[in-house]
Amino acid sequence: MEKKERGRFFTHLAKTRGKLLSGLQSVVPHGKKIDISVLEDIEDHLILSDFGVEVSREIVESVRLNGEISSTEELRSRFRQQIVGMLESVELPFQIMNSGKTQVIVMVGVNGVGKTTTVAKLAHWLSNAGYSVMLAACDTFRAAAVEQLQSWGKKLEMPVIAQQRGTDAAAVAHDAFESALARDIDVLIIDSAGRQHVNVDLMEQLKKIHRVLARIDPSAPHETMLVVDAGNGQNILSQTEVFNNSVALTGICVTKLDGTARGGVTVALARKFGIPIRFVSTGESLEDFAPFEAALFAEAILPLSG
Repeated sequence: MEKKERGRFFTHLAKTRGKLLSGLQSVVPHGKKIDISVLEDIEDHLILSDFGVEVSREIVESVRLNGEISSTEELRSRFRQQIVGMLESVELPFQIMNSGKTQVIVMVGVNGVGKTTTVAKLAHWLSNAGYSVMLAACDTFRAAAVEQLQSWGKKLEMPVIAQQRGTDAAAVAHDAFESALARDIDVLIIDSAGRQHVNVDLMEQLKKIHRVLARIDPSAPHETMLVVDAGNGQNILSQTEVFNNSVALTGICVTKLDGTARGGVTVALARKFGIPIRFVSTGESLEDFAPFEAALFAEAILPLSG
């Protein structure tokens, strides 16, 4: 990530960073000995930042077992090392295979997480990387969703395959894939319907989309990416579990990190599922979207000074 982009990223994670730092400063005032009681208080602050009970306890226990802590700087350093360690395993950048065939990305998620906007951001990112992109409006449940994707397609100058409201979503996905193959499109991004993860019809629809795509290319879809809103906190974990059980997720994009102090849930998500976090979205601009970097994320939420 370039210097300018890093600056925007740090700015947008200010709420989570502020909550963590204020918590540390409140329990470790200048000159106070860092003992077990302080670490227990820090564990409480990690939980409040949505790291989750299990992850917060694991981080604090690991820090404690590494021996006596002589300064707040060392304390921060140890905590950050633990966070990086938990995130590194899910830092697996999204890659386009040089197969010569259209690669299909199916975007899934509940309503309200910013899925369609994330589709546009991903499409913009891929276009900037030199790939041709087509979009498919498979949220046929809501006319507004189709219109929103068509608007993005016009802005990004990308083709959008769409049909009238109520059309079978799998049929739209099928037609879009056939069209993308015929036009030698590098990447097809499918915007699926976004209802609550407990909606059985939604899950069956997603399974059908996957089956239809696989009939055209047994390896498709090549990526099934879940979009989650960091502001939903620990609810993200139950969403991820249901979607993963239904359609075997291969990646995750965490959105709206700029609007919440709950960025710690990213660590909980990584620790519980181990699913690659492909991207993070930290603002409304198309440019507020970047591949996930474990060390950079940890630095942004818990700097060693400041």
